[in-house]
Amino acid sequence: MIRLLSPWWLLSLVPVAAVIGVYIWRQLHRRAFAVRFTNVDLLSSLVPKGIGVRRHFSAAAFLLSLVILGFGMARPSIDTKEPLERATIMLAIDVSLSMQATDVQPTRIEAAKSAAADFVKQLPASFNVGLVSFAKTASVLVSPTKERNSVLQAIDGLSLQESTATGEAVFTSLDAIRTVPADGAAGPPPARIVLLSDGFRTAGRSLEDASAAAAAASVPVSTIAFGTDEGVVRIGNTPQRVPVDRPSLQKVAEVTKGYFYEAASKDELKRVYTDMGSSIGYRTKPREVTQWYLGIGFLFALAAGGLSLLWGSRLP
Repeated sequence: MIRLLSPWWLLSLVPVAAVIGVYIWRQLHRRAFAVRFTNVDLLSSLVPKGIGVRRHFSAAAFLLSLVILGFGMARPSIDTKEPLERATIMLAIDVSLSMQATDVQPTRIEAAKSAAADFVKQLPASFNVGLVSFAKTASVLVSPTKERNSVLQAIDGLSLQESTATGEAVFTSLDAIRTVPADGAAGPPPARIVLLSDGFRTAGRSLEDASAAAAAASVPVSTIAFGTDEGVVRIGNTPQRVPVDRPSLQKVAEVTKGYFYEAASKDELKRVYTDMGSSIGYRTKPREVTQWYLGIGFLFALAAGGLSLLWGSRLP
């Protein structure tokens, strides 16, 4: 099925229709014009003998070229099915105040941002990736997308807030994964959650409930712990210890069949997605075929000129 992306350009056919109308009118009144032309010998010399109905061929080819070019200006397109990978990875990054501790250089949050950015850059280009930040609540900063720059910019712009809703981060990531369109594929997309945090939950639903929900959805949650047991942050004028809750983060990974890391290298993090599998959907996308119309219009214009030169020794 052919669709027009810029249908208003069909208005260019109005003057073409006018030219066609004038041509037809001239042909219908040709006989009357010939009678009024008193110099018959001169008229015979102007119109070559033996052409007959062929004299209309070059004009028809020329007018057809104008019609086809007019349709070409309207940007005709055909619908094509484009394969679309649905595999999705959600990054959930802790932006609680404890992440400003400097026991990991330069700070926990900067180390987490650097690790997240490196992870995004090494992901296969066909995968979707999204970003969730969490403190007192969890928010989707970037919905699952293949556009890496938007995710990297959002990671770079993370800012710290109070509290830590680790369980909410998992629930919000699961909700974001459900937004990935089916595009004709069956079932949910293969997905993973990568949770970067220092662990201790102080708000929202429990990590146990979140782990159960992720396990039920068959979405492994891999956790990366940032910090040491000696971490300290200053809240107001009061220093406060912020040790890492490794057991909770490790338990989430175990329950959901993900991986737990403390200081993961790029190669180690590849384990998160190497066994994800694939789910291909199809998106209908218009493919412009203007060049076809331009080519056909050019051929008709060329035919018009050739026929005119062949039978009339002149261009139309």
